[in-house]
Amino acid sequence: MKGLILPFFIGMLFMLSTCKETSPHAIIKTDMGDIKVKLFESTPRHTEQFITLAKRGFYDGLIFHRIMRGFMIQGGNTNIRTEKVAAEIAENPAEIDHEIGEYHFRGSLAAARTTNPEKRSGSQFYIVDGSPVTDAMLDGIERRVGIKYTEAERNLYKQIGGRPDLDGNYTVFGEVVSGMEVVDKIAAAPAPPNPNGSRPFEDITMKIYIVYE
Repeated sequence: MKGLILPFFIGMLFMLSTCKETSPHAIIKTDMGDIKVKLFESTPRHTEQFITLAKRGFYDGLIFHRIMRGFMIQGGNTNIRTEKVAAEIAENPAEIDHEIGEYHFRGSLAAARTTNPEKRSGSQFYIVDGSPVTDAMLDGIERRVGIKYTEAERNLYKQIGGRPDLDGNYTVFGEVVSGMEVVDKIAAAPAPPNPNGSRPFEDITMKIYIVYE
């Protein structure tokens, strides 16, 4: 009996060492480089929909159709494609309920949406390029929106920037873990002047893969 215990124990250790938890990440390949995004488990509906669309090929060949330096880059509009795809690939998904909670630090991945009062969203997304943030700005947002930032959240906003004016209104469901220099390049691409953002003169296409790490 004793002879069976040691092999069993070693086997259990091997199983535990090989069953590491993995998290979904999106690799957004663009004409200007790759952006790697970690998808949040705290927003299961948005994460699942993004993964489903990416695996379906929905985002492949779409462009970043709206950019604003110091604000964000936006993509995922199926009506603006650089190549023809099957109707079942290009079909818009149903809108899903919001999962608002995470904040808009620089590098955040969030769900774009219309002005619908339910704050539901579909396929479009944006990545926060961001701008400097001060305590005075955060104080004003706390009063206006009813948010209470922790000291750590305040420090992070002041260190890396972001768009706290969007907090409480849009679902953040991921964060860039590498490739922010690509986000900066896309946000700074030549485009017609427009205070609400505009499409770059030269299309910047994307292709999205899902990996687990």
